[in-house]
Amino acid sequence: MTVTAVVAAGMALLAIAPASAGTTLGASAAEKGRYFGTAVAANKLSDNTYVTILNREFNSVTAENEMKWNATEPQQGQFSHTNGDRIVNHGRQRGMLVRGHALLWHQQQPGWAQNMSGSALRSAAINHVTQVATHYRGKIHSWDVVNEAFADGTGGGRRDSNLQRTGNDWIEAAFRAARAADPGAKLCYNDYNTDGINAKSTGIYNMVRDFKARGVPIDCVGIQSHLTNTVPGDYQANIQRFADLGVDVQITELDITGSNQANVYASVVRSCLAVARCTGITVWGIRDSDSWRTGQNPLLFDNSGNKKAAYTSTLNALNSGGTPVPTTPGTNPTTPPPPSTPPPTSGPGGCTATMFLNSWTGGFVATVRVTAGASAITSWRVTITLPSGAAVTNAWSATNTGTTGTTQWANVSYNGTVAAGQTTEFGFQGTGTATGPSPTCTAS
Repeated sequence: MTVTAVVAAGMALLAIAPASAGTTLGASAAEKGRYFGTAVAANKLSDNTYVTILNREFNSVTAENEMKWNATEPQQGQFSHTNGDRIVNHGRQRGMLVRGHALLWHQQQPGWAQNMSGSALRSAAINHVTQVATHYRGKIHSWDVVNEAFADGTGGGRRDSNLQRTGNDWIEAAFRAARAADPGAKLCYNDYNTDGINAKSTGIYNMVRDFKARGVPIDCVGIQSHLTNTVPGDYQANIQRFADLGVDVQITELDITGSNQANVYASVVRSCLAVARCTGITVWGIRDSDSWRTGQNPLLFDNSGNKKAAYTSTLNALNSGGTPVPTTPGTNPTTPPPPSTPPPTSGPGGCTATMFLNSWTGGFVATVRVTAGASAITSWRVTITLPSGAAVTNAWSATNTGTTGTTQWANVSYNGTVAAGQTTEFGFQGTGTATGPSPTCTAS
């Protein structure tokens, strides 16, 4: 349920206005290299009180419902981005980050997708990811690529859904497709009831650890944090263990009910600030009357837009400081990463190529790893002969000649230079079955 506006690497980020630094939520968070955002409904952008608070207090926006599958592709192959665009444009014009929420979710699917299954649904889902992420390419800071795919309860396993029944690798396929469509966005997995260390959050932790080990593109984990009167004692420890895997953590849908609300909000903020890779917080709405938790008053502003005690405790916690966000390329959400500097070369050398497949009935995603030999290389070319019936549909980080049979793949501008013994990767998606081919590599 979240939309975030940021620019892609290499583009200039719009400056966040510092006029009231330390006196608003967004300005205080930005001083620590973080964002403080809110979920936004497009139909409320004509509400003057709502927009006044939005523009004053927050430096990040998330679309509440306008970027979900049923909103963006109501009929198969027919895409509608009008309301999502309204939110993205409102945020970006004011220097806010934008979180994209959510590419795939078992709920809020259009009726046509609910009636599909198997390879047809898998292909439709991957196409949806590709088309929507491509539409917003360069405008989104973080995508909730997959939302709420793990089951509640004691097992820590996957939720049964029409998407899960297309094959256990559907989440991986979605992340690879999202990376191909929008290489500059951070890619997140998002879920609820994962605030502390429990079976569900551990199941997600194990998935993220596996993805990182195998090179599946995942950059962040969203912890929704729909809380009631308390925060788990191991909340910060849970954030830290995900950060230790090498991913960012974002509090994505924060709202808190109960008489202890102000203290719990402050505790959540302090926990995030204590972990360097907890890069931002999003509250799920602005005023209590805007909340999906009807009548529970879980937000920072009352129905009339007045600041509550929870607002004051949250701002005080933000102003109390915390662990700075790392400033290494790609980890700081308020500044774009600098251009990469190619490693030094030492003359021509050989290379090898290894292909890893993520297959399902009727399709596949291939990741090809190019490894330089004893000497650095400045360009490479890979040949892959696909089996009969297989065809390339899209590719990333390489240019290709041919989509069936014998295909040739060459480096692009940013990944031709590879230091001795080091690697780079490219990938492609296709239809049919791609088992069997052994790629060959030549270099100069």
